Amino acid sequence: MSTSADPLAALAALPGVPEAVDSVRKAVDRVYGHRVMRRRSAEITSEAALRGARGSAALSGADWALEEVRRRTDFSADDEARTVGAALRLAAEAGQLLSIWRQSPLRVLARLHLVAAGGAAAAPAGAGADALAGAGDTVGRPRLAGEPVVEPLVELPLPDADEVAGRLDGLSRLIIAGGSAPALVTAAVVHGELVALRPFGTYNGLVARAAERIVLINSGLDPKAICPAEVGHAEQGGEAYLAALDGYVSGTAEGMAAWIAHCGRAVELGVRESTAVCEALQRGAA
Repeated sequence: MSTSADPLAALAALPGVPEAVDSVRKAVDRVYGHRVMRRRSAEITSEAALRGARGSAALSGADWALEEVRRRTDFSADDEARTVGAALRLAAEAGQLLSIWRQSPLRVLARLHLVAAGGAAAAPAGAGADALAGAGDTVGRPRLAGEPVVEPLVELPLPDADEVAGRLDGLSRLIIAGGSAPALVTAAVVHGELVALRPFGTYNGLVARAAERIVLINSGLDPKAICPAEVGHAEQGGEAYLAALDGYVSGTAEGMAAWIAHCGRAVELGVRESTAVCEALQRGAA
């Protein structure tokens, strides 16, 4: 296998990664084989989207109870509400972008940011009237030199705009070219790279996790979108999430393998969540 033709193949061979890939595949196969999936898969998909959105929002600082997310209809009251609303919109939008992803991933990322921002960029908390008036100009495009980034809880070194542009182009080329790397590896790289770069002024974490979801669905690993990795990322905790991201940003073999394994565990925990929903439906409790 030529790693020059398929750069992600080297990551798939790192110690511990083949085992993580195999464990995820087996977990996904088990939930797809659940008897409830044969007749009520649409309900599982819908519930997975809701729970995934809740988990993603929690990792961006809006850790609401699931029933609060389910109950609320107004997501404009404050920063936390806007974050939850953005996560819900992204969960709904991701499935509409599957056919575009492999041809134009940068277009999909731009669309995801536009959806997350609700059509107009969310200016930083406390921004003045001038910032609010010009915020819409930053929606759906990578940030330019000197433009600020608001990303709650993520304190990784911030690449400059030129580096962002170059690495986004490289990521896009990888996606378009395709390759033999397992879905978990590709999804983990897309997720990690987008959080590391924070290409947009806002909602980068939410966009990164939505893109991870798109890869997992589009690859055929989770075609019905019932394995919400966002649930697993949140369940492992923000501290563990940020520590794993540090490993990705380090670029070392150990760090990259740890990040991929962390993402694999997130998928498995998402599978566990959907399995519990299947069991509840089977018992008539949901």
